[in-house]
Amino acid sequence: MRDLRIVLFALVWFSCAWFGSWELNPNNATRMFAAISLVEDGDATIDQFAPLTIDKASFDGHAYLDKAPGMTLMALPAVWIADAATGVRASRFGTAPAGPDFERYLRLRTRIAAATGPALLTALAAVLLFDLAAALTGSAAAGLFAALGYALGTPVWGWSTTLLGHAVVADCYAIAFWSIWRGSRPGARGAGAAALAGAALGWAVVVEHQAVLAALPIAGWALWRLRERPDRLRLAAIAAIAGLIALLPLALYNLVAFGTPFRVGYSGVVGWEGMHQGLFGLGWPRLRVMRAVLFGFQVGLIWVAPVLLLAPLGLWYWLRRPPLRPVALAAIATALIVLLVNAAYVYWDGGNTTGPRFLIPAVAPLALGLAAEWMRAGGRGERIAMSVLLGLSIAINAVIAAAEIFAPPLVAFPVWQWVGRAFVHGYLRTVPSEWSGWSAWSGFTLWTLLALPALAWLAWRVRRPAAQG
Repeated sequence: MRDLRIVLFALVWFSCAWFGSWELNPNNATRMFAAISLVEDGDATIDQFAPLTIDKASFDGHAYLDKAPGMTLMALPAVWIADAATGVRASRFGTAPAGPDFERYLRLRTRIAAATGPALLTALAAVLLFDLAAALTGSAAAGLFAALGYALGTPVWGWSTTLLGHAVVADCYAIAFWSIWRGSRPGARGAGAAALAGAALGWAVVVEHQAVLAALPIAGWALWRLRERPDRLRLAAIAAIAGLIALLPLALYNLVAFGTPFRVGYSGVVGWEGMHQGLFGLGWPRLRVMRAVLFGFQVGLIWVAPVLLLAPLGLWYWLRRPPLRPVALAAIATALIVLLVNAAYVYWDGGNTTGPRFLIPAVAPLALGLAAEWMRAGGRGERIAMSVLLGLSIAINAVIAAAEIFAPPLVAFPVWQWVGRAFVHGYLRTVPSEWSGWSAWSGFTLWTLLALPALAWLAWRVRRPAAQG
């Protein structure tokens, strides 16, 4: 199935890299401003850019990134590449950068960073989810259903066009699930897989600090899988060391930015007083928030990823099958912790967002539920209905990725009232429309002409007997 994996990877990466998000969105921009300062000035201050973003921290009279630095660190190569290729640096735009030329400068670096960071990781996570789900279910079709549901049937797609960390954390969880399964199989040496699992979970924490909470059930599943191996302590130590190594860039960034590895940007947030409540804005989970992020018209998950309605059914099915119960428990616990953290956050709705952006890391474990439900479904008609639901979800997220992942909280039903209207009126961001003078619709049409045959080929490929092992 190597050919299937290659096409799946290419399709997901292409789909994520083809579309873009607004480079001056404060969440995007503040991360890129910090990356530009690190590459071009050798420090982490963003003083010259501070008027352009409401997302910033203040320490000792200087402005800084107010986020976890993982996405900024991932963007460093993009800034260096763009600077080397164009010869243009931020200093060209003065101490108060603004205007179309500066926006183009920022857009290029943002697009390269998204294509070489989140887009690549999401494509890798899709392939690994396919591999894991196909192995657990014995069906390549179930694996493909889970992989496409994850990468293209949810806003993981749209968030992979940005510098926000939600999709990357989900990707890291998916990579960790695969690595744990791969390294703990009978006869597997496991050292490389243990290192990858530890590094993935460690990097998730560099990208979003609260990711450590939902990583705990994944780590617990790993220990359970290793319980009967004589080398379990060695593998656990390898994973822990890899996780600590992955955390080193966080300490180094804090040292460069603040002079100490023990200060984080969140502690100096400006203008968001709720961040000083509880633990950086985390309090007690609220039931009304859980309902809102799951079912509410404004940010409810079911409206942007209807295919995920099948995930709880599949995970419940696995819970009743003893061999699959441990992975189902880990997946459920991981998704539930993400939900509880979202419900406990003071700014739970996420501001400008299409769908519940803080809930996106839960999509990785829920994708395993998609494979489980495909495994449970017995009839042709049932699987056709599931495929139609997946097709609907992909169509919704194609609109979101092309038109607007940062829907403003101004309307009751943003998917229809804002994103849908933006799409209909052709307010789209594609590579050829932004860089080659094409119309937005021409860029979207080209994506469609390339993506639909790839999707059709993947569906045909998993139906071949050789793919069903």
